[in-house]
Amino acid sequence: MPSPAGPAGPSGPAGPAEGKDPRLGLSVTHRRYVTYGDAHYGGNLVDGAYALALFGDVATEVCIRTDGDEGLFASYADVQFRAPVQAGDIIEATAAVTAVGRRSRELTFEASVVCRADPERGPSAATVLPEPLVVATATGTVVVPAPGGHPAPGHPAPGGHPAPAPGTGPATESDFAV
Repeated sequence: MPSPAGPAGPSGPAGPAEGKDPRLGLSVTHRRYVTYGDAHYGGNLVDGAYALALFGDVATEVCIRTDGDEGLFASYADVQFRAPVQAGDIIEATAAVTAVGRRSRELTFEASVVCRADPERGPSAATVLPEPLVVATATGTVVVPAPGGHPAPGHPAPGGHPAPAPGTGPATESDFAV
């Protein structure tokens, strides 16, 4: 008898396997132009913190998509800077969900240069790289409020009062309490 996931298997087009968290494997990618104002070192090199900031941005979108909240970054692990980032690059950063806890999400990150300035051909010349150049990788943990920590605007919050409209009240430490 075919599984409830259908003939394509547990993670095929027919849907996730029964009992598998649908957030697992969710992937978000952002692309950004690296400006010459972002260069921090000689040779138009950009510091590694640039890639970490991109990882924070894609992690925020992951949290919004999985939990309806921007979440908070708890930690990075195994950060590796593998190649330089330069002004004039087009860089993409991707985050993928690898584990889901009650309030935590484990993510893998990869930043790659997909286009690079080519000043030898001219001041505004650039090249699409034949293969993306991986410049940074990491794993990280984000946390989101406990279920029910942020009710939808206009819906009763604990205590019976409606939740504030978006942007009218930042998340507090108590929203993330264990």
